[in-house]
Amino acid sequence: MAQPRVLPQSKETLLQSYNKRLKDDIKSILDNFMEIIKTARIEDETQVSRATQCEQDHYEMHVRAANIVRAGESLMKLVSDLKQFLILNDFPSVNEAINQRNQQLRSLQEECDRKLITLRDEIAVDLYELEEEYYSSRYK
Repeated sequence: MAQPRVLPQSKETLLQSYNKRLKDDIKSILDNFMEIIKTARIEDETQVSRATQCEQDHYEMHVRAANIVRAGESLMKLVSDLKQFLILNDFPSVNEAINQRNQQLRSLQEECDRKLITLRDEIAVDLYELEEEYYSSRYK
């Protein structure tokens, strides 16, 4: 079984901060959505005129919708930060990818070396035959 990796304190703190950002943004989205739903309900007559209450509710819904959008953008930024953290700090998988690529290149190098040696041997044989032909010909 794979042992869980122990992260340095700074990485642990960073991950805790990511977790807090996630919870705060989700809570913000939920709270604002619940408030929009509450605002959408029709209430009984109050001291404020219907038109004024309508405008106030409209403005509140816009503000809450903007808060939801801000929290959504913050979540997208969090996802980007997490990807960057994973790319920069996942050394075992990066090392594994490097080792795998290294193996591929070594096998390619060995294959090229074999082909070059075969080609060298074939050229040497052909050159020997050509030299024999040249030195034994009457046109020299």
